[in-house]
Amino acid sequence: MQMSNLSVWDRVLLARMPMRPTSRFYLENVFDSFEELHGDRYYSDDRAIVGGIGFINDTPVTIIAQMKGENTKDNILRNFGMPSPEGYRKSLRLMEQANKFNRPIITFVDTPGAFCGKQAEERGQGEAIAKNLFEMMGFTCPILSIVISEGGSGGALGISVANEIWMLENSIYSVISPEACSSILWKDSSKFKEASEFLKLTSYDLKEFGIADKIIDEYGEGAHVTKDKIAESMRNDIIDFIKRFKNKSSCEIKEERYQKFRKISKYGIE
Repeated sequence: MQMSNLSVWDRVLLARMPMRPTSRFYLENVFDSFEELHGDRYYSDDRAIVGGIGFINDTPVTIIAQMKGENTKDNILRNFGMPSPEGYRKSLRLMEQANKFNRPIITFVDTPGAFCGKQAEERGQGEAIAKNLFEMMGFTCPILSIVISEGGSGGALGISVANEIWMLENSIYSVISPEACSSILWKDSSKFKEASEFLKLTSYDLKEFGIADKIIDEYGEGAHVTKDKIAESMRNDIIDFIKRFKNKSSCEIKEERYQKFRKISKYGIE
């Protein structure tokens, strides 16, 4: 498979491919160890977001990972990677702990979007995501967000207010899905391929816009084939990220993150 010849829709399909590695693979193959921590201390433990403390190259880090299932039973358990409010509140609890102890935060984004069911709305889905955005912007520890497959709307943004955002080559990151965009703009759900082109949701588009800071190579075959090589390079890159931010002051880290998001809205403006 030649990655350079793929259409935007081909990349959307690759991002959604069931055989594509989930966050579980990267937790097991990038980090030396990982201890999961549960619950938001308000309501319950959302299995669509896994969080805890890990080690990489003898450095403790807090890891937040949106988790899709690897089979039907697991997908049902994890709500197909669509987090509920308690998932975002759990992630915030763990990130606040990381900020207190100045641990780097690594997040893995892999969601079609936040769960939009009646129960989630009743428990304050919008407030939970909004609070994450507000609090993450003010953290003084370094934050790295890695989009491994789908990065859908506010559901993805809720854990990706980061100093750097990396994307796997065939991942997508968008305010809306191509199907939903097609239905809203053209009142025709069959125009999803055209919508995917207009949305500029690929890693290459977002790197050009300054939203993505790094594209992680999938070595010409897709992450479902080259996952071991990807995990190895990702590990080395994360170690480098931690080293680069180690000597920066708390104020520098916070200000760089703030300026990154301020500049996103200035694309094309002199």
